[in-house]
Amino acid sequence: MSNKQLNDFMPGGNMTDNKKNFIGMDIEQIKQEMVMIGEKPFRAKQIYLWIYSKGAKSIDDMTDLSKSLREKLHRNYCVSRPYITNHQVSKDGTQKWLLKYKDGNEAEMVFIPEYDRGTLCVSSQVGCTLTCKFCHTGTQKLVRNLEISEITGQVIIARDMLEGWQLNGEKRKLTNIVFMGMGEPLYNTDNIISSLKILTDKNGIAISKRKITVSTSGVADQLERLGSETNASLAISLHAPDDETRTKIMPINKKYNLDILMDICRKYPEISNTNRITWEYVMLKGVNDTNEHAKLLAKLIKGIPSKVNLIPFNPWDNSPYECSEPEQIQNFAKILLKNKIPAPIRKTRGEDIMAACGQLKSESERIGKWQKK
Repeated sequence: MSNKQLNDFMPGGNMTDNKKNFIGMDIEQIKQEMVMIGEKPFRAKQIYLWIYSKGAKSIDDMTDLSKSLREKLHRNYCVSRPYITNHQVSKDGTQKWLLKYKDGNEAEMVFIPEYDRGTLCVSSQVGCTLTCKFCHTGTQKLVRNLEISEITGQVIIARDMLEGWQLNGEKRKLTNIVFMGMGEPLYNTDNIISSLKILTDKNGIAISKRKITVSTSGVADQLERLGSETNASLAISLHAPDDETRTKIMPINKKYNLDILMDICRKYPEISNTNRITWEYVMLKGVNDTNEHAKLLAKLIKGIPSKVNLIPFNPWDNSPYECSEPEQIQNFAKILLKNKIPAPIRKTRGEDIMAACGQLKSESERIGKWQKK
């Protein structure tokens, strides 16, 4: 790759504040841009396909555009990916990337390979506002929401790094996307929905809607919109079957308690045309893992098409919790299965590189008002 191509998508390169990034634009937005610069709208489809179907890394890659048009686009636009500042590979094959954005802030994404699929765990915010007590990401204050270009850019980088774009009939390594990285997706709903439309477009990145899951800690007033506008599969970070326990470990429960959350969740499969809801449940020793908790959970979600992912707690420095004993996790699963609720126990992946569930954290910090003066 030439230095010029590299600079087109590296922060601090040739990208300037007055250049617009084609990554993150849908085809209608690109059409509007073409009209604004006096070009025919049909050029938009060519540009769109180069970015999202062929993985163009610069405007120079768009070889079916005339040289004069490419020069014109260079003056006004860029194809800017986030910059990879760190890349780690776990002994189990899990990969983690730390990505830096134009303003210097960072977020992480993780790829988890399995024999029948490959799942990319995407971040939606820099930091997180939820402060869930068992989550390492929650110890990093929210800096800002990620933009559409920064969300879709994660998937584009993963395809760059994992498999390229033209496979000639080979099976793709990246088959599934989960919004389970840093941040709460439904506190960034507009950008998540816009990103999903690009990611699932058959003329673009073309990930099946059935292969994308959005995980939320329970922002109930955004769930109907998510389901009706995207058909995304839903995962709820539940982690407790009663309000008292859930509020202690997840402060969001004070705003959206279980009655509120369950009311909309009972409607979600019908709203979104999805098969079932996945409930994420991290197993915390002596906190939420007793047989009685399992029985309460079965009662709570009764009648909702469901699967419960039991997640062994992944420790981090100074974390206040321990993982439940393996035998007790098995007992918990058996109680749910007895109530006809599938309850797989998630295998911990990427723990040695701090890429497991609940371990993601970057070093970006909130910029205080005093720092801006």
